[in-house]
Amino acid sequence: MGAPSPAAPRRKSDVRAHGEHLRRRARRRTVHPAKLRSLQALDYPAGKIEILVCSDGSTDGTERIVEEFARSDPRIGLLRTVGRRGKPTAVNLLVNAARGEVLLMGDVRQPLDPGALHAILPPLADARVGCVSGNLELSGEAGAGVYWRYEKLIRGSEARLGAMPGVTGSIYAVRRAEMPVLPSDVLLDDMYVPLSIAHDAHKSVVLAEGAKAFDVAAPDEQEFRRKVRTLAGNYQLVAKMPWLLWPRKNPMWLEVVSHKLLRLACPWALALVLFMSVLLALRNDLPLAEATMWRLFALAQFTFYGFSAAGDQAGRIGAIARTFIVLNAAAVAGLFRYLRRTQAIAW
Repeated sequence: MGAPSPAAPRRKSDVRAHGEHLRRRARRRTVHPAKLRSLQALDYPAGKIEILVCSDGSTDGTERIVEEFARSDPRIGLLRTVGRRGKPTAVNLLVNAARGEVLLMGDVRQPLDPGALHAILPPLADARVGCVSGNLELSGEAGAGVYWRYEKLIRGSEARLGAMPGVTGSIYAVRRAEMPVLPSDVLLDDMYVPLSIAHDAHKSVVLAEGAKAFDVAAPDEQEFRRKVRTLAGNYQLVAKMPWLLWPRKNPMWLEVVSHKLLRLACPWALALVLFMSVLLALRNDLPLAEATMWRLFALAQFTFYGFSAAGDQAGRIGAIARTFIVLNAAAVAGLFRYLRRTQAIAW
């Protein structure tokens, strides 16, 4: 869990410096002092906040950092797993140890805005709401940032229907009594939790846009590894929750299929479209207008893939095209990783 560094970067130079800092921190995956300080700085009565951190067999200094903070702040507690057990086991330990009525869930990396709690708690006053997602703000110029803005647009539309099939893993809130026990091998807690609550408790999942966490858009290489894990997790969820495919049993069926499942078919659809476009463009028995249309369509696709191959060298369009291809390649890799059961649970 976390809160923003006291001030989120404003100037372009600050954003770049902050971005490099977060990239280095992300590679270490150590809980960072800035994260803990941001939790301490949350604008909420201090006596009503308990800060729990779980070390999943950490050897990177996480436990030492947490213990140093705990010496001066009794609200901070450290839990440990035996060996590397993965995030689901760590989350279950944290939930069992927590004493509060509401859980604010988060990751080790992203700091939160000081007003995050005040923004994310009010929707839970409505008994019909079971889970509230916060809002992740990405800085930086990587193509993943453009993708995330598009993703947020979709999530915002789903939230207005009270049917978000996934929440932002870096900041979401749920009542402790309604938090499901996570299977020890589940890859996507940020989907398993809201989907379980919507299905079992028949409650809505909404978005609190003012509850902000901050991060930096990752370069495509790092984003590829993350998305392979995420998309392998999508396949896993369908296997664990087959009711997701049935409209009568899944209150978020339209959102799950259109947002989460169709993206798994996208790379195969792209390959088919390219193949058929080339096949039709090479035919000599078509009317001239139709043949020209297919040739232009095939040329447009090859041009797009050329931009993606050039990446940043082709400017912003190339960077966006490359991210698009990287994310679709991740869907293919995620399928094979799921089928071969090679996706590790631990980060």
